[in-house]
Amino acid sequence: MQSTINSGALAGKLVIDLSRVLGGPYCTQILGDHGAEIVKIEPPRGDETRDWGPPFHAGDAAYFIGVNRNKRSIGLDLTKDRGRDVLLRLLKKADVLVENFKPGTMEKWGLGYEAVLQDKYPSLIHCRISGFGNDGPWGGFPGYDAIIQAMAGWFSINGEVGSNPTRLGLAMVDMGTGLYSAIAILMAMAEREKSGLGQYLDMTLYDCAVSLMHPHIVNYNFSGNIPAATGNAHPNISPYDTFRTKTVDIFIGAGNNRAFAKLCNELGCPELIEDERFLNNIDRVNNRDEMKGEIESILMKIDGKEIADRLASAGLAAGPIHDTAQVVDHPHTQHRQMTVEQGWYKMTGIPIKLSRTPGSIRQLPPKFGEHSHELLTEFGFGEDEIADLLAAEVVLNERQQ
Repeated sequence: MQSTINSGALAGKLVIDLSRVLGGPYCTQILGDHGAEIVKIEPPRGDETRDWGPPFHAGDAAYFIGVNRNKRSIGLDLTKDRGRDVLLRLLKKADVLVENFKPGTMEKWGLGYEAVLQDKYPSLIHCRISGFGNDGPWGGFPGYDAIIQAMAGWFSINGEVGSNPTRLGLAMVDMGTGLYSAIAILMAMAEREKSGLGQYLDMTLYDCAVSLMHPHIVNYNFSGNIPAATGNAHPNISPYDTFRTKTVDIFIGAGNNRAFAKLCNELGCPELIEDERFLNNIDRVNNRDEMKGEIESILMKIDGKEIADRLASAGLAAGPIHDTAQVVDHPHTQHRQMTVEQGWYKMTGIPIKLSRTPGSIRQLPPKFGEHSHELLTEFGFGEDEIADLLAAEVVLNERQQ
C-alpha cells in the first residue's frame, strides 16, 4: 500500500469508462492511480473479465481485479434510450470518455463523436480503443490481443530459433495500447489547456502493435531481410542472451565494447577482448554462438545468483531468471512498493513514481454496480428517479445472467 494518500496529479479530472476487458481498463486504472475519478459503466452482464478465472475472490476473477482499482462501478444498459440519456447526463461533467465498443456502436446509439458528442460537449476528450479502427481493409473487424500479435508480426519473431510462430506470454498488445491511450489522453488534456477544446482519439491495437515491432521493422526496411525468432538472443546486440551457470540460468547484456571488456575481466577471460571474432559488436553478433560457448564454459563452474550479483555490482546488466513467485517475493520488488497489500487485495504497485504527487490506491476494485445509487446521487438524480431507473433495469446494481 502506498504510504501517502493524496489527491494525485490528475485530481479533479473525471473519466467515464465504458471499456471492458484489458486495454481500456488498464488505461483508466493508470489515470485512476494518479487521482482521476473513474466511473466504470458496465453493461448488464458486467465486464466479462469478472468471469475470467480461476482464481477468483468473492466471485470476481483475479484478471478483473488486476486492472480495475481506483474506480467506482455503475451498471447501465446503453441499449435502452433511457440508459443513453443517463450517460449523456454523466458526460456533462466529464473530461474524458473511454470506450472500446466495436466501431459504429456508439454511432448506432446516437452517441457518435462527430455527430453528437463534439457539439454537445466541446471540451470532451473521446478515446476509442478498437482492433483495427473503423475504416481501411480491416476496419471494423474484431481484434483481440493474440490475433493482433499474429498479424503485426510478433509471433514470427518470438520463440526459439526454428520454432513455430509463438504468442508472447503477456497481453502486451492490449496493455501497450492501454499505455499509448493513457499518453494520448494526457496529450489531449495538455492541448486543451491552450485551445479549450476536446478531441477524438482513434487508438487501435493494430497501430500500437506495429509501432512496438522495434527493431524488427526498421531492420527489415534497411536490410530487406525478414526477421525471424532468435530465442533469447538480441538480433542487433551480442552478448545479449541467456547463459547457463552451475545453478540457474542468468541473462547478460553487454551492448558496447567497454561493457564486453568489463564482462571478460570479471569472468577472468581478458584474452577474449582482443579475440578477432569478438572485437566489435558486429563481430560478436556474427560469431555469437562461438562467443556464447566461450562465456558459458566459464559460467558453468559458477553459482548463477552469485555471479549475477557480482556482475551487476560491477555495473554490468545481468540478472537471474525468475519465476512469478520469485518476482513477487523479491526484496527489490518490496522495496520499490511493487507489491501492495490491503486486506484481501494483493496486487502490483504503481510504477509511475512522482515526487510531489505520488499515486495512491484509494479504492479497491468494485463489485458490479456497487456505486450505482451513490454515483447517480452525486450527479443530481433524485431518489424517485433512481428507484425508477433501477426498477426498469436501466441502471443495475446486480449482474444479469
